[in-house]
Parts: sequence; structure tokens; C-alpha cells
Amino acid sequence: MHEYTPTFRNEIAQNPNVAVIMDKMSQLLNKFTHLFRSFGGSIIISILALVFVYFYLGWQAALVTLALMVIEVTFSFDNAIVNAKVLNTMSAFWQHIFMTIGILVAVFGMRIIFPILVVMLSANLPWGEVLHLALNNPKEYAAALNGAHTSIASFGGMFLLMLALHFLFDKERSVRWLGVIERPMQKVGHWWMPMAVSAVVLAVVTMLPANHHPKDTLIAGVVGVVTYLTISGLSAFFTKQHEKTEKLAGKKLLKTGMAGFSAFIYLEVLDASFSLDGVIGAFAVTQNVILIAVGLGVGAVWVRSMTLYMVRHKVLHAYPYIEHGAHYTIGVLAIILLFSLFFGIPEAIAGGIGVLIITASIVASKKADKTTVTI
Repeated sequence: MHEYTPTFRNEIAQNPNVAVIMDKMSQLLNKFTHLFRSFGGSIIISILALVFVYFYLGWQAALVTLALMVIEVTFSFDNAIVNAKVLNTMSAFWQHIFMTIGILVAVFGMRIIFPILVVMLSANLPWGEVLHLALNNPKEYAAALNGAHTSIASFGGMFLLMLALHFLFDKERSVRWLGVIERPMQKVGHWWMPMAVSAVVLAVVTMLPANHHPKDTLIAGVVGVVTYLTISGLSAFFTKQHEKTEKLAGKKLLKTGMAGFSAFIYLEVLDASFSLDGVIGAFAVTQNVILIAVGLGVGAVWVRSMTLYMVRHKVLHAYPYIEHGAHYTIGVLAIILLFSLFFGIPEAIAGGIGVLIITASIVASKKADKTTVTI
């Protein structure tokens, strides 16, 4: 039997098989470190949330909360991709704001406070009464929130449709995934095209005989389009100012000041558009407002972590078509939201289609190399 001496250790170190094993272990450790750096906070928050729910509401409630977390993450992957594209241009300060204050807005603002505001406005009830309904009569609260579905679906659908069309009609975009669709759209692409197409879609949806709430559809849809135009317009204005600063500096600079602020606001409104219908859909899983808030809130934290991971590891650069997949998914989600004005569409359909499209874009990106990417 060998004595574990310095000589024996040197023999082990010089063994090629041992060297390969050590190298693989080192790579795995590095990957684990990178993953924990991006997702460690989300993991800890998830565990604490599930433990809290388990001790106060039982194991069944904990399982429901876990299901809501998974649903939120699965259905928001396209949101994380678009977030990463914008976040990649922002300074470290604004990235930090997005990951701290932005999370508070996403969790408490959009998943808790905003649904209460929606019920207040749609049902014309005071804040205290709505809060009482949410905590003590969740069925009535869910019914009141569902009563605002027309406005929510129209606003979210038109905002997301504008986002998808803006990407597809963009003449300056050089990389194409599905050239059969993208080339013709880019050829006719003008700054007003997304707005013109969206206006036609909104007019058709509003005037269809099956639409029993045309006024609400029209008003909310116009607000969705105007909101997108306002946010994207401000972002474009401050981006141009930022580009002038870059030109004077003679190098690429990350967005700071008003350019960073407008990008941050854009991301928050985008998150709101994604989360609006998800909050209503969560009531199909449970009518317990606390579980919905915890499940969707923790899910939102995971989406932020995914965004940060994509930025740090340059995922959009490594997978050139994943951004395309995200925008196609957003377009499909917009259409599904507008269709939901006429008949119920299960959340699983929207989520399943999104997963398939993004998976296809990842597979296509892996197959493509620098010489085969379509331009």
C-alpha cells in the first residue's frame, strides 16, 4: 500500500487520467460558481418562500406555490430574453437598479398592488374593500378581476403586438432567422408600419360582432399602443443623445442618466404587459391571493436572475436566433391575448407554443455558425 507522500502526490498529478478528471472537476466547479452567482439569490428566496408557506398553510399550499413559480418562469422566458437585450446596453448602476428596485416593482407593484387597482377601477370599489375581498373572499375578488379581462387583454395584446412588429419591420436588423417571413416585412418596413398594422388589427377586433365590450377594447388597445410609442419614443430619443456622447468619447459607452432611466422604465412596462394576464390565469390554479403573490413574485425574481445570467454570459451573442424566437413568441402571445376576448384559451397553450418556438430558435442557433447565419 502506497504512503501518501509528496512523491506519491506528484505521481498522481502527473497521471494523465487524473489530470483529465481534475480538469473536468475544475470546469464543473466553475460552472456551478457561475450558476450560483446568477441564481443563488433566487434559490434561497424560493426555499424560504416554500418553507414559509409550508409551515403556515401546509404542504398542499407549498406544492401550489411551487407550481405557480414554475409556470411564471416557463411563460416568461421570452420576457427574460428581451430584457437581456436591453439590460446589456445599460450601465452597472442601472443594471443594479433593475435587479433591486425593479424586482420590488415587479413583485409588489405588478403581482399584488396592480391587480387590486384594476379591481378598484373596474368595480368602482374603495381600496379597503378590495383588499378585504382579496384576503377574505377570493372568489369574489377573482370574479371582479376577471371582469376587467377585456381591458387587460386588449392593452397587453396591443402593447406586445407593437413590440413584435417593431422588431419584424426593423430594416436595420441584419440577422434573420425565418427569411421567408422577415425579408418581405423588412422590405416594406417604415417607422409607421407597426402602428398602421396594429391600428388595423385593433379596429377589426373592436368591430367583430362577437366582441361584447367594443368600447373597453378600443380604449385599452389605444392606451397600449400609445404607451408603447411613448416609452419606445423616449428610449429612442435618449439613445440618440447617448450615441452623440459615444461619438464625442470615441468609444462604446453603456447607457447612463436619462438613457438608462428610459431603458429601465421600458423594461418595467414590458414586464407589466407580460404579467397582466398571468395574474388572472393564476386564479385557475388557486384562488388564494397570498399563494398567487408568493408564487408569481418568486417566479418574477427567477426571471430577473435569468436576464442577468444571459447578460453576463452573452447568451444573445452565442445564440443569434434566440432574440428572434422571443419576438415570435411575443407576437403569438399578443394574438392569443386578443383571441381571449372572444373565447377562453388555456395558459398552457400560450406557454407551450412559446417554449416550442424558443427551443427551435436555440436549436437553429446551435446549428448555425458565423458563416451560415442568414443576413
